[in-house]
Amino acid sequence: MRTLLTAAVLLAGSVTPSQPAADPAVVRTDAGAVRGEVTGAYRVFQGIRYATAARWDAPHPVEAWQGVRDATKPGAMCPQVGSDYAPTHSENEDCLYLNVTTPAREAAKRPVAKRPVMVWIHGDGAVGAGHFSDARKLAAKGTVVVTINYRLGVFGGFGYPGLRNSGTFGLQDQQEALRWVRRNAAAFGGDPDNVTVFGVSFGAMAIGGQLTSPGARGLFQRAIMQSGEAMMDMPANSMVPGVPASPSFAWLPEADVAARGRQYAQQLGCSDLACLRALPVKKILAVPYIMNVFQVYAYGNEVLPSSPAEALRNGRFHRVPVLAGATRDEHRLFVGMNYDVQGKSPDYPKLVREAFGDKADQILREYPEKRYKSPSLAWAAVLTDRMWARGTHEQNTLLARHVPVYGYEFADRRAPMFLPLEADFDWGAYHAADLPYLFADPKARFTPAQEELSDRITTYWAAFARTGDPNTSGLPAWPRVGRGTLSLAPRAIRTVDYAAEHRLAFWN
Repeated sequence: MRTLLTAAVLLAGSVTPSQPAADPAVVRTDAGAVRGEVTGAYRVFQGIRYATAARWDAPHPVEAWQGVRDATKPGAMCPQVGSDYAPTHSENEDCLYLNVTTPAREAAKRPVAKRPVMVWIHGDGAVGAGHFSDARKLAAKGTVVVTINYRLGVFGGFGYPGLRNSGTFGLQDQQEALRWVRRNAAAFGGDPDNVTVFGVSFGAMAIGGQLTSPGARGLFQRAIMQSGEAMMDMPANSMVPGVPASPSFAWLPEADVAARGRQYAQQLGCSDLACLRALPVKKILAVPYIMNVFQVYAYGNEVLPSSPAEALRNGRFHRVPVLAGATRDEHRLFVGMNYDVQGKSPDYPKLVREAFGDKADQILREYPEKRYKSPSLAWAAVLTDRMWARGTHEQNTLLARHVPVYGYEFADRRAPMFLPLEADFDWGAYHAADLPYLFADPKARFTPAQEELSDRITTYWAAFARTGDPNTSGLPAWPRVGRGTLSLAPRAIRTVDYAAEHRLAFWN
């Protein structure tokens, strides 16, 4: 039966000159056929169910179906309450869907080599969905792009005493999606043995977990991490005013996550898992901050045996080439949202003293407020260097001891703001500002120079997905980590000394 099914899948993606061409909008997956859309240069399949999962349980492959399922609309988003910058909402737990974008299929007389596959893990961890990322720019470079939904917030990172693999359900969903890709990539013209997992922000940090998770071994051959790394800690007041310091932004011991779960269960009026699993989604989402409190993953279990930061420091990770970097002004986004968008100004010296204690005077001398146009920009410069640049540089240096690593910095300080944020504030090359350069976004109005930069970035990313090396004909050379970091700006792609630019000698 397995042999016959495999043959059917392969036949669905190819024809010979003696056969009539199959409908390019229909692809047969291992569970059944789906019908997407063929639009000019692309084929787009949306809302393909890749798994099912009970609340706080491991995901399972979707059951087979008869007939041809519609794949022209996105599947349901995972439960979320949205935010000021992402006005989304969902209460649907049946949400494990993915989307596939490919170039239009070539004529049957020209057999095409299998294309590299790129699997996108979106950011935030409490809001979002795969279908928000329009992958046509990357598909135009000859790749098959898969964007996925995965459980978020309390549904993806919840823990409770006795709950197996507490705090890892979002990671498990990502691995299940990668297993789906391994089984089905060939049907869409992709190479199941050449898969690049890539993500931004919380999605990139999740990739740091996948690099060290035993269950992810062999599921991807390359990794791209954008504005998110496994090493980042969190000084006091850094992400949100009033939040204390944390030794890790994304990882907590399983016992700590379980203790949080017990605390929130009491707020929900429950004393056991059975009660929690029976609650309506709406009631769970009504608890203040419950999505964000579980915007973490737990280690000390089967999925993540140890902290990814510790694992990387000890050289315990899957040996795959890595492309990783950050934006030039990462933390301006968070400072701007916390203060300027709300018509406030931070007390810069007070924040530095609360975050860094007896080191504060040194930091205030290194980053004097008078050097910057506003207290917000001074505070953002401190945290960009201390949190983002230091962690990114440490991560890339550790990885480069064992595998090829290519570091970058997105440096377009006039990148269009695609989030619904209004303030008289210099956002610079803010956190995730590079997303419209990879994914089509009608809200991002580019200059001709920015259009050219977008084309170059997608060319680099596709080349890396194809070979594990972003270097390609016609573009500036990209050195490996240790020989420089590539700065990406309109008509100014060049190698920079990342450590010097971000004063890492001072911070280290």
